[in-house]
Amino acid sequence: MGAKKGQLKDIQKMLGGIEKADKPAAGAKLNAVKSAINSAFEGAQQNLAGGDDSGSDPTFDPTLPGTRPSLGHIHPITQTISHLTEIMGRMGFEVAEGPEVEDPWHNFVALNIPEDHPARDPLDNFYLATAKDPSGKSSVSAGDEGSQLLRSQTSTVQIRVMKEVQPPIRIISLGRVYRPDAPDATHFPMFHQMEGLLVDTNVTMANLKTVLRVFANNYLGEDVEIRFRPSFFPFTEPSVEVDFLWNGTWIEFGGAGMIDPNVFAAVGYDPEKVSGFAFGLGVERLCMRRHGITDIRDLYSGDLRFLKQF
Repeated sequence: MGAKKGQLKDIQKMLGGIEKADKPAAGAKLNAVKSAINSAFEGAQQNLAGGDDSGSDPTFDPTLPGTRPSLGHIHPITQTISHLTEIMGRMGFEVAEGPEVEDPWHNFVALNIPEDHPARDPLDNFYLATAKDPSGKSSVSAGDEGSQLLRSQTSTVQIRVMKEVQPPIRIISLGRVYRPDAPDATHFPMFHQMEGLLVDTNVTMANLKTVLRVFANNYLGEDVEIRFRPSFFPFTEPSVEVDFLWNGTWIEFGGAGMIDPNVFAAVGYDPEKVSGFAFGLGVERLCMRRHGITDIRDLYSGDLRFLKQF
């Protein structure tokens, strides 16, 4: 506001470069701005001098720090995802992402899940009404070419990565998956998975078990007890399920296994030259085990009294 070196004075000097026809309007605009700034400045001076008649507190000190607003904090599931990413990153795994709306090829076919497999049942998936019959009405069919669904597993990301990248591969994918489960203490229709994939030469089940044990010890503690049970998944062979001991009960927290040769063939890899393993872990169950949470529904209740504890 200085008469010689003020910023408003500098702007006034710039009026000389404006077209003659535009100068009157520009000058009027500048005068209006100067008047508003002068009025605000004088009003502030009057308030600080105690000459304000509006009833404001004359003892108010604008130099004192204000009241810090409540900003909340990161949700426990997001905290868990960040922690899992950091642990797996120390073992050389990079993060990969994929869409939550998928097609049957990525969600089932490329994962060696045949059309008659129960996992493809429309009652066990959220198929989207994106196709239309000749009458113009939307229809849903699990076998329709071009049909879409909310992904039921993050394994779809490993297919997308292997289609684009040649081995060696070491990635994890963390994100939401959807299954029409009835909500209870350990199930919810929307939950999060961490998918892991390692593809190279001479990869064995011993590598898989080592990675999962190192992960469990880092996240759940050195004293955690885990076990591997033989199982079956269409996209791995051999397959295992991984449990941890909690309150005297074995709780499943993921499935894993060596990648089936049919999956490699689907993405263009030679199963005679490469091998690998994959695993999928439930993020919510890991979060619940670490923080002593007994009901998964509490994580999505929106109750700040609960969420503020973490």
